[in-house]
Amino acid sequence: MRSFLNVEDLGDLKEALREAAEIKADRYKYDTLGKNKTLLMVFFNNSLRTRLSTQKAAMNLGMNVIVLDVNAGAWKLETERGVIMDGDKSEHLLEAIPVMGCYCDVIGIRSFAGLTDRDYDYAETVYHQFEKYSGKPVFAMETATVHPLQAFADLITINEYAAKRGKRPKVVLTWAPHPKALPQAVPNSFAQWMLAADVDFVITHPEGYELDPAFTKGATIEYDQRKAFEGADFIYAKNWSCPGVTNREDYGKVLSKDMSWTVDAEHMSWTNDAHFMHCLPVRRGMIVTDDVIEAPTSLVIPEAANREISATVVLKRILQSK
Repeated sequence: MRSFLNVEDLGDLKEALREAAEIKADRYKYDTLGKNKTLLMVFFNNSLRTRLSTQKAAMNLGMNVIVLDVNAGAWKLETERGVIMDGDKSEHLLEAIPVMGCYCDVIGIRSFAGLTDRDYDYAETVYHQFEKYSGKPVFAMETATVHPLQAFADLITINEYAAKRGKRPKVVLTWAPHPKALPQAVPNSFAQWMLAADVDFVITHPEGYELDPAFTKGATIEYDQRKAFEGADFIYAKNWSCPGVTNREDYGKVLSKDMSWTVDAEHMSWTNDAHFMHCLPVRRGMIVTDDVIEAPTSLVIPEAANREISATVVLKRILQSK
């Protein structure tokens, strides 16, 4: 595996989940696989779970780890071609990338959407430059449009808890309000991975927040949140800004802050005693109320813990394919 960006890059999901269970039972089973190998983690944006879980995963496999915060301690990087670099950016990514490749064996990239140029974001410009010019396997630690390590961890979590319910689960992705514009990466990946899994999947959101069909084709879209929640086994709450599918001029905008979409106890009462999920960090009182996120049915900590497992599986496969 030379690149990990989308669900198809992982191959058979049942095998991936089996492998995740194996690693969770013994996190250090492959602790010599990464001996004398170096992971470079490149962060263009802030991180807590991704940074810690991916570094821990690499250590589980015996790898060395270098962390580069591009905006704190490195030259400011230009990412676009054909520009006159007469501003505050001292180095071009096209020189920086092959240099980075000289010092490592695998590269993880975290680079969010700018939310101003849809074409640039959805082309995954930064990620694909690393693929093309680094000479090393690369994987996404959240990009402009996807967050596959998070979605894989979400699937691992749902698989673990659905087994206790003994039936094919109904999983609902619900939009919730937020005070600022957020990317669509997490909901895009969650939709993509749920559609590849053995679940009944529904997406609910206000009109105008339709995700790109490249990620949601085959999903049930329900604009009535209460109807969507009925019979649900898992509620995954997440805000996203307008994806600009129906109106490109609205891309990245906040079209609504409707607090009636906040997941509270009443919302959860519409479900089949559903588990609550969120990728974190979460705005309490906006996305979800305290009583819901602190309830015994909340899975936000177990799914965060599974980030270590998803990253270990991905890094293991990259190392084994070298």
